[in-house]
Amino acid sequence: MTNTGPATTRTSPPFAADEATMLGAWLDFHRATLALKCAGLTPDQLRERACPPSSLSLLGLVRHMAEVERHWFRKVLDGQDLGTDGRYWTEEFPDGDFDLVDGADPVADTAVWQEEVAFARSAATGLSLDTVGKSRWRDNEVTLRWILVHMIEEYARHNGHADLLRERIDGSTGE
Repeated sequence: MTNTGPATTRTSPPFAADEATMLGAWLDFHRATLALKCAGLTPDQLRERACPPSSLSLLGLVRHMAEVERHWFRKVLDGQDLGTDGRYWTEEFPDGDFDLVDGADPVADTAVWQEEVAFARSAATGLSLDTVGKSRWRDNEVTLRWILVHMIEEYARHNGHADLLRERIDGSTGE
C-alpha cells in the first residue's frame, strides 16, 4: 500500500463558533475527508475508474479539487492571471483532470492539491467574509463567504463520489 496524501486525521467542526470559523472548519473537514478516502491505496487503485462510461477515479477527484481550489482562491479571490488552461485540463481536454489519470503520478498530484489548499488557507487568512474577490466570475463580484460556501458544497458532492469509489475498490466504508 502507498500513502499518497496528507495526514489521515480530521477534526469535526465546532457546534458553536463565529461564521468564519465555522465555514473554515467545515471546508477543512471536507478536505480531510477526501484525503481519508485516498489514504493507503496504491497508485493503480487511485487511478481505478468507477465504471464505464464514467471517468471518475479518486485521483481524478484529487486533481479536480486542486483545479477548483486554484480557480477560486488564486484566480477569483487573489486576482492571479492563470491563463486559459488549467493545470490538468485544456481546451482540447476540458475534463483532463478526470480523463487523463492513466499515466498520472498520484504523489505529485496530491502534492499539487495540498499546495493549492495551503495557498487557499493563506489567501483567506485575516480577510472578512465580505471581501470581494479581485476577479469577477461570469461578470459577478464574488465574496469570500460565497467562495467558502461553494467550496464546502463542491467537496461534499465529490466526497459522496469518493465514498462510492473507495467502497468499490476495497470495501472500505464510513469516515
